[in-house]
Amino acid sequence: MKVMAQDARPLDGLLVVDFSQFLSGPLASLKLADLGARVIKVERPGSGDLCRHLYLSDTDIDGDNSLFHAINRNKESLTADLRNEDDREMLRALIKRADVMIQNFRPGVIERQGFGYETVREINPGIVYGSISGFGEEGPWKDLPGQDLLAQARSGLLWLTGSRDDPPVPMGLAAADMLAGNALVQGVLAALVGRGMHGRGAHVQTSLFEAMIDFQFEVLTTHLNDGRRVPERSAVNGAHAYLGAPYGVYKTADGYLAVAMTPSLETLADLMNIEGLSRWYGDTAAMMTHRDEIKAIMADAIRTRSTADWLAVLQPADIWCSEVLNWPEMLASEAFKVLDFHQIIHRNGAVELNALRGPLRIDGQTLKSDRAAPELGADRDRILAELLSDQMPAESTLKEPIA
Repeated sequence: MKVMAQDARPLDGLLVVDFSQFLSGPLASLKLADLGARVIKVERPGSGDLCRHLYLSDTDIDGDNSLFHAINRNKESLTADLRNEDDREMLRALIKRADVMIQNFRPGVIERQGFGYETVREINPGIVYGSISGFGEEGPWKDLPGQDLLAQARSGLLWLTGSRDDPPVPMGLAAADMLAGNALVQGVLAALVGRGMHGRGAHVQTSLFEAMIDFQFEVLTTHLNDGRRVPERSAVNGAHAYLGAPYGVYKTADGYLAVAMTPSLETLADLMNIEGLSRWYGDTAAMMTHRDEIKAIMADAIRTRSTADWLAVLQPADIWCSEVLNWPEMLASEAFKVLDFHQIIHRNGAVELNALRGPLRIDGQTLKSDRAAPELGADRDRILAELLSDQMPAESTLKEPIA
């Protein structure tokens, strides 16, 4: 699959100044970098982004952990001491030339440092300014730590996930951070399009909490319109609190089988040779009211045969089902390989890290980039030289409004 050249990408020529750290904000700037933007990451001298050394595992690559490389590839690093007036003046000069600024400090912190939206807008009226907080910038939770697990917990997602008798179950990754970062990208791109039409910048705001609420908008809409009844998780193989049998994940003789949709319970029972379900044939309401009874009967039958056996029976009959894969199995699949998702990224001219590209293709071309995350402050001297020699544009790429 062909890789799109950097200068052919939609955001080529766009300058992003990223004050954020750890995951949600850097994820947003990563997505913009993949689309062609130049991203300058502002870091504190000496220590840099906390993510450089906040290890989730013992995977160290050239002094930085693998997570930092995953979310900060294809960027530049500029160290700046916000207490130093020379550095502050350098940042103001950079912001004047920027199209986008991103920050994810707790509410009030960036304002105290002199780079809140109102101040930045005076420097650069056309800037698109992106902010991510933990729980919004107003209200009783605004000063609480904006941490992923806490946002999942307060959003109701943990309570909703799993079977009825399970404890609250978190997702096995930083879902709130990732969803908030992607939400910010959506808002930033919309504001950039709007700026191209009417010539105005914008302040785009989101939070981990809002991203988690939006993640659940489908089921929350049902809850808000059904008398606010609280859904009950299925006691047997729970997968979705609002969906009836057979929806769920079932143990097979050698693994697991996910079963989603079926033309009818009778069709499923005939294909799988399951007895004991006939009393509910044709009764759509029973698929929910007797959900656990139906699923318990199915579970007893499904565990007697292998996953491959069941797929061979169900898939040709257009029963929506799937094997449950672990990471090695998924990565070894032909479906993964044909997408050309894997890439090697480099730092200092050496092979550094196996990585994944972004999920988009444009005109059939992937958005790979082999440049690893920068060393701390690696680009400071060059960026300063550009500012002093006017190699950077004197102002952002703000264009005249479209007629």
